Amino acid sequence: MNGKGLHETYRLAYGSGMTTPAHIAMFSIAAHGHVNPSLEVIRELVARGHRVTYAIPPLFEKKVAETGAEPRLWNSTLPGPDDDPEAWGSTLLDNVEPFLNDAIQALPQLVEAYEGDTPDLVLHDIASYPARVLAHRWGVPAVSLSPCLVAWDGHEKEVAEPMWEEPKKTERGQAYYARFHAWLEENGITRHPDDFAGRPARSIVLIPKALQPHADRVDESVYSFVGACQGDRAAEGDWRRPAGAEKVVLVSLGSSFTKQPAFYRECVKAFGELAGWHLVLQVGRHVGPAELGDVPGNVEVRSWVPQLAILEQADLFVTHAGAGGSQEGLATATPMIAVPQAVDQFGNADMLQGLGVARHVPADEANAEVLRAAALALVDDPEVARRLRGIRAEMAEEGGTRRAADLIEAELPARR
Repeated sequence: MNGKGLHETYRLAYGSGMTTPAHIAMFSIAAHGHVNPSLEVIRELVARGHRVTYAIPPLFEKKVAETGAEPRLWNSTLPGPDDDPEAWGSTLLDNVEPFLNDAIQALPQLVEAYEGDTPDLVLHDIASYPARVLAHRWGVPAVSLSPCLVAWDGHEKEVAEPMWEEPKKTERGQAYYARFHAWLEENGITRHPDDFAGRPARSIVLIPKALQPHADRVDESVYSFVGACQGDRAAEGDWRRPAGAEKVVLVSLGSSFTKQPAFYRECVKAFGELAGWHLVLQVGRHVGPAELGDVPGNVEVRSWVPQLAILEQADLFVTHAGAGGSQEGLATATPMIAVPQAVDQFGNADMLQGLGVARHVPADEANAEVLRAAALALVDDPEVARRLRGIRAEMAEEGGTRRAADLIEAELPARR
């Protein structure tokens, strides 16, 4: 059945009274890695006849509107995708304080945006603290849409407590927690901030289970893995493999950590001199052509690329191992060199290497010689290809967009 036929089936089903359309409200932040994973799920919910509103800063208004959802705009104080990555700072508190500050100032905006229009269900990105506060105030169910790994049994002891041990001893760290506690208590929430932020009551996980550390210790009554929800990316543009290109390698560090001219120069050295290879180099908006030096004719430099379209034709993916890029590499069965830059990317890189489909190369070791050796070892290895095919098949069975929408509908109060 084609897309139009599927949508007509849902329209007829709702029109005949088989189920009741609901108002579902989605909340996220203005970051590609947080918005993009949710879009196909939102599109599917709209196709099923639900009225979906999506609270998002203006930068993503058009992208959200294209799903059929109604954007509810609010202004964010977080650094945006086009800002210098250094705006995020370098310490743990540098990274987390902006989210709390943004949540506190966003909440009144969102209260006003939804005045007189309480939803039946709240969907939220993991970084949208106000969504969980609003769901509590409204007395409606909340479901997390996680674009990355989730907590497992023992996560706090093994990861969170060691990571926070020193920051919690500082005056700044104590002030952060005091402010977080006070904000939650003002809104009638007595949970500890760590528990509030990291332990949702219900979560749909938009990554394949293969990327989840300690998957056997994840509570599947709370967390449901649905794998990639990628959908049609035609609107992002097309890409054609150049004639004569025996091997194609895509280098992309995503949308946030792209200010890496020295790394890009090493990539040019690694692949630009390989006969028969074609390099697609995404450098983002903070690196100019002059910073790359002399670029051979087999190197294609772009600020932004239609990543999935290229990966469907590529032989190798050099990635920062963000959750979105990692699963796109797996979904297209593309061997990867993982060069993580921040946050969950280090764990993703280890997971990919452990699956036998990638090499984890620390950023400070990612010179031309190391990158080239890793590439040559990966691209023609039949065992790597076999493992990638197996993981792609497993991902297809996780259900993707349709299963995610089914699980969300199961949380609607009228369907319980």
